[in-house]
Amino acid sequence: MIQLVRGFKDVLPGEIELWQDIEDIMRNIFEEFGFTQIRTPILERTELFARGIGATTDIVEKEMYTFSDLKNESLSMRPEATASVVRAYIEHKMYAQNPVQKLYSMGPMFRRERPQKGRYRQFYQINAEVFGLYSPKIDAELILILMTLMDRLSLTEVVLHINSLGCERCRPAFKERLQIFLAERIETLCPDCRRRYEVNPLRVFDCKAQGCRESLEGAPTILDHLCEECRNHFNEVRDFLNRFQISYKVNPRLVRGLDYYTRTAFEVLAAHLGAQNAVAGGGRYDGLVKALGGPAQPGVGFAVGLDRLASLLSDRAPGLVKQPNVFIAALGDRAQDRAFVWLQALRFEGIRTEMDVEDRSLKSQMRQADKSGASYVLIVGERELEEGAAVWRDMNTKEQETVPLEEVVEFVKKSVMGIASA
Repeated sequence: MIQLVRGFKDVLPGEIELWQDIEDIMRNIFEEFGFTQIRTPILERTELFARGIGATTDIVEKEMYTFSDLKNESLSMRPEATASVVRAYIEHKMYAQNPVQKLYSMGPMFRRERPQKGRYRQFYQINAEVFGLYSPKIDAELILILMTLMDRLSLTEVVLHINSLGCERCRPAFKERLQIFLAERIETLCPDCRRRYEVNPLRVFDCKAQGCRESLEGAPTILDHLCEECRNHFNEVRDFLNRFQISYKVNPRLVRGLDYYTRTAFEVLAAHLGAQNAVAGGGRYDGLVKALGGPAQPGVGFAVGLDRLASLLSDRAPGLVKQPNVFIAALGDRAQDRAFVWLQALRFEGIRTEMDVEDRSLKSQMRQADKSGASYVLIVGERELEEGAAVWRDMNTKEQETVPLEEVVEFVKKSVMGIASA
């Protein structure tokens, strides 16, 4: 038997419905907030992620699925969505149509990480990106969108963490202070953090190793080194969150795993997921568009982990396969042919309908109807054809009535859709 590749998963009926519900809720929220959808390819040139995410990040150095094609061009399966959306924003000159673009996307990402609960090598994200706005209002609006999603999913046991990562003016001084602090503790850091100490010391804050976390006790924080503009920006974001009555925790150790983030950074955490407890995160990336060859346009966005959200909800609200409204039990060739026409006609009317096309016994078909969860069964056989009327059975009350063959579709439509709209 050929099995799944390690770190990948199948999303089966009974689970996929929950995913679809989350996606539908998110689409509705995006539309309410004026976003439009964009779809970008799974494959991109490796250079896009090396330049966009950062060549020294763990993602680019160790986690990307990268290969050379037949023309020896280096391609990578996207490990995140923002770089791809920025590339599309630049390549299609969307900034010329309107510098302000509010875009969302949904789809799979790929990273060769160590598989664990809530983390897969193919994982799914819902992303939002806003270009062309420096205002802290849009930072707060994106956080509001995230918390609106949590509210509509009835996820009350989540915590919002926020921080500011400063900008290219105030961050260098903080990096220098942090490196001086870490240099005195270099022997207590894990091998990855020793390497990060040289190239990107802020990433040490993101390490989950207990020794590294203990070594950071008393470390300087970026909030103590913000320039006046970054401090004012962060204070305004907090002010708007307070106006929206959104609870949050200022976490000076919160950093993002990608190099392009500046100023506002945020995460939504859920204790149920253990160590991998972030279900959403994002922030501002004002220099990324320019770094990838576009104009100097600011950006801010977030990503929601669909796998993790579904995992969080599955314990309390597992997805259910949508049950048919009607099951047609047809006996004999003539009845089967007639029923098959009704089947398609009812589906065209938006009524979920199923039938057994193998012409099994009535007992077997009724068992199948009951197992499917159908609310009604339409029974037709040779006798019903001779009498010119099918039998309509309510599976809940067990009551039956006859329906003229010529009126079956209209009768079923009125019965099912009439009750549904009542």
